Amino acid sequence: MPKCSKSEKIEDALLWECPVGEILPNPSDYKSSLIALTAHNWLFRISATTGKVLEKIYLASYCKFRYLSWDTPQEVIAVKSAQNKCSALARQAGIQQPILLYLAVFHVLPFSLIGILEISKKIFGNVTDATLSHGILIVMYSSGLVRLYSFQAIIEQFMQQKLDLGCACRWGGTAGTVGEAPFGIPCNIKITDSPPLLFEVSSLENAFQIGGHPWHYIITPNKKKQKGVFHICALKDNSLAKNGIQEMECCSLESDWIYFHPDASGRIIHVGPNQVKVLKLNEVENNSAQHQISEDFVILANREKNKNENLLTVTASGRVVKKKFNLLDDDPEQETFKIVDYEDELDLLSVVAVTQIDAEGKAHLDFHCNEYGTLLKSIPLEESWDVTYSHEVYFDRDLVLHIEQKPSRVFSCYVYQMVCDPGEEETTNRSCEKE
Repeated sequence: MPKCSKSEKIEDALLWECPVGEILPNPSDYKSSLIALTAHNWLFRISATTGKVLEKIYLASYCKFRYLSWDTPQEVIAVKSAQNKCSALARQAGIQQPILLYLAVFHVLPFSLIGILEISKKIFGNVTDATLSHGILIVMYSSGLVRLYSFQAIIEQFMQQKLDLGCACRWGGTAGTVGEAPFGIPCNIKITDSPPLLFEVSSLENAFQIGGHPWHYIITPNKKKQKGVFHICALKDNSLAKNGIQEMECCSLESDWIYFHPDASGRIIHVGPNQVKVLKLNEVENNSAQHQISEDFVILANREKNKNENLLTVTASGRVVKKKFNLLDDDPEQETFKIVDYEDELDLLSVVAVTQIDAEGKAHLDFHCNEYGTLLKSIPLEESWDVTYSHEVYFDRDLVLHIEQKPSRVFSCYVYQMVCDPGEEETTNRSCEKE
C-alpha cells in the first residue's frame, strides 16, 4: 500500500465519512477517508484510521490545482485551479489568457470522475471567481454580479467524452491512462456557447447565500455604505421578506457575518462580536405567499454591561477634564465570538469565544443546544490565542482541532478528544430544554 511522501506538501483536504447502508464495489470504499490535494496536482484518498494511501490520482499538468470543496457534502467534491493570469509582458503584447480557471469534479461513493470543466473568458467574460455548490455553477465578477448555472445541464450539453479513472484514453493525439502521470485527466467539458442562465443578482463583494424553505437568498446591496446590511429575499420573485433587512448594531473592526444554517432547517445564523442570532423564516399570518424573519434565540457573550473607560485630560490651566468613551464591540479585552460551527451528528452549535488577558488571549469552546440555544458545555482551550494570527477550529463528533497559522506560514495543530462522563450525560440531556 503506497504512503504519502514526507516531503509532499498538502494544499487542501476534506474528510469523507464512512458510508452506512451503501453497496460499494471496493472494500476500501467503506473506509472513512481524507481527500488531500498536493502541491504537485496529486489527489490522495487517505485512510482516516491508518494514514495509508488508498487511492491516488494525477489531475493534470496544464494548470495548478489548489482548492478542495464539497459541491454536495459527502457526495460530490470540486477541485479548483488557481486562476490563470497573464504576465505583465503578455499584457503589454496584447496577449490574453483564454482559460481563466478549471474545476475538476468527482463523485466520492465510489470515488469516480465526473469531468473537468474550463471557465473561459470568451463565454463568461472577465470572471473573478467560480465555484460549484449543490449542483449549481456560481460565477462571480468584479462588479459584484453573481450568476448561477445548472452544472447538470452543462454536462449534458458540453461534455465531449465520458472519461473513467484508470482506463486507457487517446486525447489530442496523445495516449495514456486517465488519472495516471504524466497523462492525467483531459479537460472534457468545454463550453462553446452561453449556457442557460438560472439566476443573477448584484451584491457587495459577491456576498451571496442561498437556502431556506422555500428558497431564499441573502445579499448585501452593492454599495460600500451598505456593508454590514443584509437583505433576505425570495428566490422566486426577488421580493424582500418581511423584517428581511438584518443589520447588527455593533461598532467593531471585523464585520459580522450571516449564512443559512447548515442543519437544513431553513434557519439563518447571524454572528457578531458579542452575539449569535439564530433567525427563523416563517409564513406571514394570513398570507402564505409572503415570508417573514423572526428571532428564534440569541447567544450572548459574557460581558460587563455598560462597560466604558475614563480618559483624563489636563488643560493648559491645570484643569482635569474627564471624558468617557465606549470600547469597540470586538475589543480584545472583552469576550468576543470568533468562530461558530455546527456538528450535525450531535446536533450541536459550537462557539469559540476569546478574551485577551494581560499579554495573551484565552479561548473557550462552548457547545449549545441547536434547537433552543441552551449552553450545555464549555471547554477551555489550553493554548493561548493570539488575535493577530489566523485560526480555524473544527469540531467532529468527539474530536476538536485547533489550527493556528503564525507568520512565515508556520502552522500549529492542537487536538482534543472528548470522553463521555456518564454522570454528566444525564444532566446534559435534561438541560437541552427550552427556557
